[in-house]
Amino acid sequence: MAKQLEQIKSECSECMLCPLGQTRTNIVFGVGNPNAELMFVGEAPGESEDLTGIPFVGRAGKLFDKFLLAVGIDRNEVYIANILKCRPPQNRDPKPEEEDLCTRYLDEQIEAIKPKYIVCLGRIAAMRLIKEDFRIMSEHGVWFEKEKYKICAVLHPSAILRDPRKNELMLKDMMNIRDVVFGEERH
Repeated sequence: MAKQLEQIKSECSECMLCPLGQTRTNIVFGVGNPNAELMFVGEAPGESEDLTGIPFVGRAGKLFDKFLLAVGIDRNEVYIANILKCRPPQNRDPKPEEEDLCTRYLDEQIEAIKPKYIVCLGRIAAMRLIKEDFRIMSEHGVWFEKEKYKICAVLHPSAILRDPRKNELMLKDMMNIRDVVFGEERH
């Protein structure tokens, strides 16, 4: 299984299908347990991620780590990836055509890892993976059934950095995720 991820990563590192491939420092492929039952998917790398090649290591990533810790989920037992593997300029939202070209790598990651649960970090990932008209403020924390897994979305950690009043929503959703994925053993 890990070899399959390495093959996908190798193909991804050669990708120049869109202009983002020419401006990246590193691809930000994904990290974590290749056998994870739980996978988190964000939208695109930011500056810190582009520099390190690791998803969710900047300010939003540090906040995300605090939520994982607060509910007793070890970052090393999950898998974390983004829809885009290259950073959009000035951290702008991914363009639909960029997502269209890059989603195949995410699809291959999901196929290789075979998670039972996927959590979208933010509306953009939810609109791509759950449904096009996903409404993050009314549908966060709601589980949907897909062919091979259950999927939900939570607020993106950067949204909480912009509006700390949303901390409680995120904490509640993360506790729900912990309970659904790991059951009562984590309380």
